[in-house]
Amino acid sequence: PEELDGAGVSWHGLAGDRRWAFVRDGQVRSGFPWLTIRERPEMARYRPFYTERARPNASAALVRTPSGGELDVADPALAAELGPGVRVIKQDRGVFDTMPLSLLTTQTLAGLGRLVGTGLAAGRFRPNLLVDAVGPDFAEDAWVGRVLRIGGLRMRVDLRDQRCVMVTIDPVTLHRDPAILRAIARERDNRLGVYGSSVEPGRVAVGDPVELEP
Repeated sequence: PEELDGAGVSWHGLAGDRRWAFVRDGQVRSGFPWLTIRERPEMARYRPFYTERARPNASAALVRTPSGGELDVADPALAAELGPGVRVIKQDRGVFDTMPLSLLTTQTLAGLGRLVGTGLAAGRFRPNLLVDAVGPDFAEDAWVGRVLRIGGLRMRVDLRDQRCVMVTIDPVTLHRDPAILRAIARERDNRLGVYGSSVEPGRVAVGDPVELEP
């Protein structure tokens, strides 16, 4: 994850989001061939980012490695670091598990934290959009089927976000805490936050007002 002050949002999600993915060796025909921190937690130590190149409006994806070096995401040396037979692919529409946008409220983070007895950082749940909402914990559940206006974006909230073991991994310490997923399964029907899609593309920025349309 990379915290941004603002980003353009198209029909296919945030600009640059999940456009590159690593495929595990021998898993090309698998329904989930991707190499993630689920299989290799230490991948969280690799930090991807975009940098502007010489050509106007062009950018390239680079990855800062745990050793402090920087490699182009398509450099074979990077895939080799991640394991034998690993290869990288590019998807113009993004490699999404379900839908191109994900949203979580700060109240939901706090509510889950009270259930598990510890504070939780948003990065563990990888939302595209983190909203400080007015109202009770888990308020976004009631937004399913509605449209949100966030800055220049209009986003339809399509369904609740079904969670997996990824949320058990702290992206900073790499410590696994199965109690987090157990609490979501027990108290929240294994769902936390919401997925959505663009109704009207636009730009979003930190501090934008969020309005629930009638």
